[in-house]
Amino acid sequence: MSAVAIDVTAAMSLNAHCARCIDNDELESWTQLFTEHCLYRVTTADNHAQGMEASLIYADSRAMLNDRVLSLRTANVYEKQRYRHLVGLPVLLEETGRGRQCETPFLVVRIMRGGETSIFATGRYLDELVVGESGQLQLASRVVVCDSHNIDTLLAIPL
Repeated sequence: MSAVAIDVTAAMSLNAHCARCIDNDELESWTQLFTEHCLYRVTTADNHAQGMEASLIYADSRAMLNDRVLSLRTANVYEKQRYRHLVGLPVLLEETGRGRQCETPFLVVRIMRGGETSIFATGRYLDELVVGESGQLQLASRVVVCDSHNIDTLLAIPL
């Protein structure tokens, strides 16, 4: 299998797969879009601008992401909800030692059990994209930077 190039088309496809997995409650498949040793953080724009590492969600490996999904499925109690992502066009930034930095804007709408629909989060994904061992594009790092500092305490599902 030939490796994919890290280009805008590949980044768009990876972002579409990420959003689809979350929106369709296929979180086990979502974790597979990350490298084994990865970083996933959800933070606010203010914290990010100040270089603060504080995160609303933090995982530094695919195993931690898998544990989070397992907890969502078996241990956590939260109101039934789902998301619908609108993901903007990615902008490829500088190359890294492993791959390429990428920034993509997003908007997440939350749909509650009773049908109430609201804008839940807006922001940008700051990613490090790499070609994984399988030759497929993967996320080595995704920092989700939310525009607002007002984050609902019901942040259970990944953004």
